[in-house]
Amino acid sequence: MRIAVNGKELESVTQFCYLRSMVTEDCRCECEVRRRIALAMEAFNKKKDLMCGSISLQLKKRIVKAFVWSTVLYGSETWTLQKSDIKRIEGFQMWIWRRMLKVPYLGRNTKKNDEVLRTAETKRELMDTLRTRQKKWLGHALRHGTLVKTVLEGRLLRKKGRGRPKEMLLSWLLETSDEVMDYSQLKELAQERTRWCRWRT
Repeated sequence: MRIAVNGKELESVTQFCYLRSMVTEDCRCECEVRRRIALAMEAFNKKKDLMCGSISLQLKKRIVKAFVWSTVLYGSETWTLQKSDIKRIEGFQMWIWRRMLKVPYLGRNTKKNDEVLRTAETKRELMDTLRTRQKKWLGHALRHGTLVKTVLEGRLLRKKGRGRPKEMLLSWLLETSDEVMDYSQLKELAQERTRWCRWRT
C-alpha cells in the first residue's frame, strides 16, 4: 500500500513507536508485551534498593504496584493477547514476587509458585487488573460515537485470507467473561454504567 501526503510518499515500516507504544504491521501485541515487561523489570531493578530495608511487606507491594505494575500495563487497554502473551505476563509477575522475597528458582531454598504467593499474601492479579482496565476502556468507547468505536465496528471489504482468523479484542473479552453475550448485548450493557461496572469487576 502506498500513502502520499502533500505529494510525498510516506515510508513503509514494519513497526514504529507511537505514544510510547510499539505498533507492528501484523497488529499483534507480542512485541509490545515483551517490551513492556523489559521496561518493568528495569523499573523494578531501579527501586530494588527500597526492598532491602526493613520496610513492611505491604509497603513493598505498594511500591511494586506503583512503579512496576503501572509500567508493564501502560497501554494494555487495547492489547489482544495470545496464550503465550498471558503466560509471559504471569511469569513476569512471579519473577517480581520472587525477586522481592529473595526466593530463587533453583536450589535448596526454592519454593513453588503457590508458596511464594502465600508468603507475599497475594494472588495472580495482574491479568485480572488488565482485563478490568480493558473493560473500563471499552465501556467508555462504546458509550461515545468516536473514531475508536468506528474502528471497533469496522469491516475490511476484501477476500478472507487463508488460515485461522486473528483474535480480536472484542472476541477475547467476550470469551474471558463469565456471562455469555454477543456484541449487540455488550453495546446495550455499556450504556448503563452501573451494570457495566458490575460486569467489568
